[in-house]
Amino acid sequence: MSRIGKKEIFIPDNVHVKIVKKEIFVKGILGSLKQKISNQLKLNIVNNKLFITRFLDDKISKSLHGLYNVLIYNMIFGVSKGFKKKLELVGIGYRVHCDQNNILLMHLGFSHSVMIKLPKKVKISIDFSKEKNPIIIMSSCDKQLLGIIAHKIRSLRPPEPYKGKGIRYVGEQIRRKTGKSV
Repeated sequence: MSRIGKKEIFIPDNVHVKIVKKEIFVKGILGSLKQKISNQLKLNIVNNKLFITRFLDDKISKSLHGLYNVLIYNMIFGVSKGFKKKLELVGIGYRVHCDQNNILLMHLGFSHSVMIKLPKKVKISIDFSKEKNPIIIMSSCDKQLLGIIAHKIRSLRPPEPYKGKGIRYVGEQIRRKTGKSV
């Protein structure tokens, strides 16, 4: 039996969970999310705890059991506390700016600047510290969307192994290579 799937999910007081047919709606102070549920699973809410049970014991049902448990937990955590990702721009002349319309404008050493329109669910702030690299701080209630946006920004200029220039996650270790020896 799935150890992750059989864990109950605690629902805080400030989060409202509603199950309609094969869809779950989660609403909290930071936003609202919805997720379709597989036909092989059943959801029950008892005393502010959500239980997921499966009908069959085959391999696919077991994997879906754990998957949906984690997805629903992330939804509840996201609408109550939220998720954050931090990206650091490493390189001379790398600049970033965000305007009121949630458009991120970046200068990454290309001949042109790069513009990315961010979804409304993603809030962004930029930390400019003196003598440090600019840090993009993104927050959202949707963990999947936040990871996709962070990956899309990082893929514009991934860190290269010789000088370490590029966009990286804060705290990410880059494997460095030695240059040519003369």
